[in-house]
Amino acid sequence: MGGERKVYTLAEVSQHNHAKDCWLVIEGKVFDVTKFLEDHPGGDDVLLSSTGKDATDDFEDVGHSSSARAMMDEFYVGDIDTSTIPSKRKYTPPKQPHYEQDKTSEFVIKLLQFLVPLLILGLAFGVRSYTKTPASS
Repeated sequence: MGGERKVYTLAEVSQHNHAKDCWLVIEGKVFDVTKFLEDHPGGDDVLLSSTGKDATDDFEDVGHSSSARAMMDEFYVGDIDTSTIPSKRKYTPPKQPHYEQDKTSEFVIKLLQFLVPLLILGLAFGVRSYTKTPASS
């Protein structure tokens, strides 16, 4: 890593997103990993899928060894202009519909309006068949 460091925008780095020209942003630094694609233990798809964004989380999630981290120096090409990286958004789950007790009671009433007549009908048939005894000869 020589004297003056080149600073790249995310848009510039994002243009290097294929197997013949692959750059990654990790921990505020830009790396040209094109020569390493074939040798990467996880395969080239892993690296290619991390282009065009800050790949720091992807890199850290895997848990790279200290030798892998030391190897990165040979691929270093400059720094990233951090103002060009979009801020991380916190996940907010979609709003759930408000639970209304009144609607639940309406559902129960409709369910009972359907089931009670069936229950009465079933009970009537049960009593009828119970009281009907076969005629003995």
